[in-house]
Amino acid sequence: MPHDGHDHVSPSGHPYRPDQDAPLTHWQVMEIAVRELLVEKGIATAEEIQAQIDSMDRRSPALGAKVVARAWSDEDFKARLLADGSAACREMGIEVDALKLIVVENTEDVHNLVVCTLCSCYPRNVLGLPPDWYKQRAYRTRAVREPRTVLKEFGVELPGTTALRVHDSTADMRYLVLPKRPDGAEGWSEEQLAEIVSRDSMIGVAVPQI
Repeated sequence: MPHDGHDHVSPSGHPYRPDQDAPLTHWQVMEIAVRELLVEKGIATAEEIQAQIDSMDRRSPALGAKVVARAWSDEDFKARLLADGSAACREMGIEVDALKLIVVENTEDVHNLVVCTLCSCYPRNVLGLPPDWYKQRAYRTRAVREPRTVLKEFGVELPGTTALRVHDSTADMRYLVLPKRPDGAEGWSEEQLAEIVSRDSMIGVAVPQI
């Protein structure tokens, strides 16, 4: 692959990564090879591939925040969300594909924490890419063994009377925490509510603050 500092276009019409100073990793080479093969075999066009990439790039915690804000504002929607997270998200135009999304609610008596002990399974459709710490072995192991200590390190100290439930995500089943709505946010619009819902609060390592 040329390294003369210019953008280079692959046969599928996609520019190679502009940073050519460092050699491509094994996985970058594999991605380019698979992408080019799909186009060459007529399985997908360059435009279709780019559309899927753009769709994935649009996924962010803002989608999950909108879901939480709707649940805080609409008790009927909240009930549907807790009963079937995937279907409720589709109501809002958020496609979760074949993923089974389970939504767990934080209350005065219960706090939920999400982890993937095997790898980094994560509800990317509604939260985007997982944070680096979520994928690290330290979090994956300690969140199960000493969840209260982990939460304290994130700045969340739970009363001893609060039950702490740790949920282990799998390849086909992901969890989303419905945080407890903070006091003082009564009467807020969904847009205002969504602004105080962070990614970390939907994993369970933070709580919304006003």
